[in-house]
Amino acid sequence: MFKDNLLQLRKLKNMTQEDIADKVGVSRQAVAKWESGETIPDLEKSRLLAEALEVSLDELANYEPNEMDDFGVPPKGKHIFGVVTVGEKGQIVIPAKARKLFQISAGDQMVVLGDENQGIALIKTEYFLTVANLIRGND
Repeated sequence: MFKDNLLQLRKLKNMTQEDIADKVGVSRQAVAKWESGETIPDLEKSRLLAEALEVSLDELANYEPNEMDDFGVPPKGKHIFGVVTVGEKGQIVIPAKARKLFQISAGDQMVVLGDENQGIALIKTEYFLTVANLIRGND
């Protein structure tokens, strides 16, 4: 996983092994060994790699594409949770990983936002109301 993610991200960013080596403070040969899987970087070098590639350290080390996506490691803070199917009445099941990350539980209320050009977004009602009150100048 690590070696594949490193290689894919480096190429996606149009960076050479030398570019990565300069950012992390190692030789080009060290980067080549990481990409071949011959060695792995220590934690500090891994952190610097993730920073240089603009992804989380967890995603750099652990991201595994599934059969539903072929997008590669997402940028830091961005997520692809998979595909959901819309039911007859418009219901969807939010993937467990998304519910855990965003602390969504059964019974939570969500606001559905939409942009005709960009799609639909869900936001917890309490957060939406907090932001709306800030915009209106209410505390």
